[in-house]
Amino acid sequence: MALEDSERWQQLSERWASWRESSGPLRTLIVAVLVLVLLLSVIVGMYWSSEPELFPVRESATVKAEQMGVKPVVGFTTVNTLIQVTSTLLDKPGGYLSNDMLPPGVFLDNIPEWEFGVLVQVRDFTRALRKDFSRSQSQSTEDRDLATAEPQFNFDSESWAVPSSESEYREGIRALDKYLQRLADPQQQNAQFYARADNLRQWLQDVETRLGSLSQRLSASVGKRRLNTDLSGEGAAHQSTPGEYDQDVKTPWTQIDNVFYEARGSAWALAHLLRAIEVDFQDVLQNKNALVSLRQIIRELEATQETLWSPMILNGSGFGMFANHSLVMASYISRANAAIADLRELLSQG
Repeated sequence: MALEDSERWQQLSERWASWRESSGPLRTLIVAVLVLVLLLSVIVGMYWSSEPELFPVRESATVKAEQMGVKPVVGFTTVNTLIQVTSTLLDKPGGYLSNDMLPPGVFLDNIPEWEFGVLVQVRDFTRALRKDFSRSQSQSTEDRDLATAEPQFNFDSESWAVPSSESEYREGIRALDKYLQRLADPQQQNAQFYARADNLRQWLQDVETRLGSLSQRLSASVGKRRLNTDLSGEGAAHQSTPGEYDQDVKTPWTQIDNVFYEARGSAWALAHLLRAIEVDFQDVLQNKNALVSLRQIIRELEATQETLWSPMILNGSGFGMFANHSLVMASYISRANAAIADLRELLSQG
């Protein structure tokens, strides 16, 4: 019995050796193909990870108006910029990556976070369009196309099945484009954009809240002790559950680059929207002597788009030997946020 097992083992070994010799070229080819596929995936992934450049808002609106055969009216530049920001989100290199289920997109996490930052600003501004900018007062009727666009952009950002995120967002873009066409048509007086200081203040309040949150999350990259100030300023205030008086706030190390790229995407979208606001609200801003304040905010936000030369997001300590990219980003975001608070105060003055 032992002899038969030994012979069988020897036969199997001979067959294995024979197969290895005969399949040598095939195995070499398979390995070469796998290496080539991996190399191409890395190259494509690097290309897809490139962030879109800032585009000229005023020139883009002029080109769009010429294509439509109309003259830019109040609100035209702002709505066109919102459309182009959202279109860039979907049509940049690699397309929309947040819902990718196949390589290399499924392995990329920085650009999806960038996309989410842009998407948050698109959602906020579309809501402001529907709720404030397109309505003369609280009792006026909302615009039908904006009522269609807003929920489309609030669709799940990671849906890859039917319907996909891209198809829903493109439907929102089509609704915005219809609103833009009606806005530029003198015969369509039911489509309006009201460039008023109170409307602008409402949206800037949302921006201030978003940037404040991003600034805190970026600053928490190194960890810090924080006193609980949630109920400061009102002695009779209460909250649902008690919070610790002194707590440690720190962004998990696995989320540091995610927060960084979300802030970078959010700042990219805001820089364009504020450039458009500068055009459509120029008279209001000049009347409040606030135009230079807006331009300083834009300058801070555009500074966040400088080229990142490091292959990864560094997280050195606050005063350590190595850079901390999150703290640098937090510095720009915080200054922009403080300037927005000052701008809102200027707009509230008579």
